[in-house]
Amino acid sequence: MSSFREIFDQYNWSQLEHDIYSKTDQDVESALKKYPRDLEDFKALISPAATPYLEQMAQLSHELTLQRFGNTIQLYTPMYLSNECQNICTYCGFSMNNKIKRKTLSNEEIDQEVKAIKDLGYDHILLVTGEANQSVGVGYIDKAIRRIRPHFANVSMEVQPLDQKDYERLIDSGLHSVLVYQETYHQEEYKTHHPKGKKSNFYYRLDTPDRLGKAGIHKMGLGALIGLEDWRIDSFFVALHLDYLERTYWQTKYSLSFPRLRPFSGGLEPKVEMKDKELVQLISAYRLFNQEVELSLSTRETENFRDNVMKLGVTTMSAGSKTNPGGYAVEPQSLEQFEISDERSPKQVAEMIKNNGYEPVWKDWDIALEGV
Repeated sequence: MSSFREIFDQYNWSQLEHDIYSKTDQDVESALKKYPRDLEDFKALISPAATPYLEQMAQLSHELTLQRFGNTIQLYTPMYLSNECQNICTYCGFSMNNKIKRKTLSNEEIDQEVKAIKDLGYDHILLVTGEANQSVGVGYIDKAIRRIRPHFANVSMEVQPLDQKDYERLIDSGLHSVLVYQETYHQEEYKTHHPKGKKSNFYYRLDTPDRLGKAGIHKMGLGALIGLEDWRIDSFFVALHLDYLERTYWQTKYSLSFPRLRPFSGGLEPKVEMKDKELVQLISAYRLFNQEVELSLSTRETENFRDNVMKLGVTTMSAGSKTNPGGYAVEPQSLEQFEISDERSPKQVAEMIKNNGYEPVWKDWDIALEGV
């Protein structure tokens, strides 16, 4: 296979929906006994039939995570460089059709934000921008990475999808990881939510992890925005995508996120609401399917939920997040991309982690282990 697109095109959304919703207790019990588990087992574990087995799934997920990652939780925080965007997205506060004040950080403002984030204790940073090729294109991002890299053990980013040569350039500048979420794998619904801008090209976005893999990225993050479509089918496609990528670009490491749609100014109501128990089911199912993948839980979730779910398979958490450009020091009151739910400081989250018998890790440990 030359790209995931060829695998993706073999699947039918309606057929997958039927397959997942017709799974039985016997299918779930069989999946729980198996090792390793395959994609058919994953279908069973995310199906409604798995609901009575949630406690068993969560316990297994906890044990597998301890075996692979130990009692550590990696902490990170996003740094928003810009809210300028050329896309219209129905669920995003930065959407081009929203009349908001636009801001892109200058070099001096980047330095201020870096100092504020370092003062919080972080040695791992996620750079975020809207999708605007001219104001925050590859040149701007490259300069920002080169400016920020000396201050952090590693630098990740979540920006617009780029061409392979652009990723290669940014990797040379010190880029460690890239997060790129498909939002939804439902092609028709994708068009509904992305009517204008480069992001409206479904297949260009779908091919992004392939370009990242070919560029030799150290780690990439995948996910779907939960609430745009049926979370079970979207989550299956995430697992399918992960399975393909791990086999094709085996030297790259992977992480998964499961962001639930959160309010923003003038925001979109979720088409499908995922209950807390269902998110526990999904986290556990991902861990039972793949023992190596990192699972990340953001400040979109509540304090109580994050505290209780932390031990069930999660390896990475954000803390003290600001989702607006300059939110840490430069312009704390500017418009956020979405509302966060857990507003505790990084120090408070670290204390919570310690109180649960875990160790907070302030940077991505892979770099230290590999001597890069």
